[in-house]
Amino acid sequence: MKLLILFLFLLSTPLILITTQDTDDFVNQLDPKLLGLRKEEKLSHFKLYWHDIVSGKNPTSVVVVPPPPSNMNPTTAFGMVNIIDNPLTLGPELSSKLVGRAQGLYASTSQSEVNLLMAMNFVITDGKYNGSSITILGRNPTFNKVREMSVIGGSGHFRFARGYAELRTHYFSPKTMDAIVEYNIYVLHYSCSDAIHKRLLNLLLITLALYILFLPF
Repeated sequence: MKLLILFLFLLSTPLILITTQDTDDFVNQLDPKLLGLRKEEKLSHFKLYWHDIVSGKNPTSVVVVPPPPSNMNPTTAFGMVNIIDNPLTLGPELSSKLVGRAQGLYASTSQSEVNLLMAMNFVITDGKYNGSSITILGRNPTFNKVREMSVIGGSGHFRFARGYAELRTHYFSPKTMDAIVEYNIYVLHYSCSDAIHKRLLNLLLITLALYILFLPF
C-alpha cells in the first residue's frame, strides 16, 4: 500500500535533475533546474547615474597608464587607461541614494576621436539585488548624445544575463574632467530567488516521500 502511495506521490513531483554524460570526460550535460533556471526569463530596466570623479582628494577614477609622449593628437588621450570605482546613484546628484559601484576600467582607443573601451561590473549594494552584479562591455564615443554598450553577463541574480545599456552624458566639466552619465540598462535574466525557493520545495517533497516510504502500514 505504501509503495503505491509513494509511486503516486513521485508521479506528481517535478523531476529535479537529469544529467547525461557527454563525449568528453570533463563535460556534462545538466538539467537547467539544477542551477535554479526557469524556462522563462524576465526583462528588468535599471536607471542609474554613474559618477566619474577624476578631481579632488578622493578620486574614484585614476589614470594608471598615461598617454604616451608620442601621441600625435593629445585631445583624444589615445593610450590612456583609467581604473574606476565609481558611485552609482538613483539621481544625478552625488548626494542621491547610493545603490551600487561601477568597478572596472576604461581605455582611450581612438587616434581621431574621444572614444573609450569600457569594461565594468555594476555591483548592486541596495535592495533586492544586493550583492549581484551586471557586467558591461563596449565602445563609448563619449561626445555622441546617446551611446550603447552590451550587457555580457553577471553574477547572483544576473547569472546568464544579457542585454544592453544606453548612456547619456548628464554633466561634464572640461576643467576637472569629472562626468555624470545616465545609464539605462535593459537586462534579460532569470529569477534566482524563485529558483532557490523551488529547490527548497523539492527538498521538502523528497523528505515527505521518504517519510511516506517508512510509514508503518
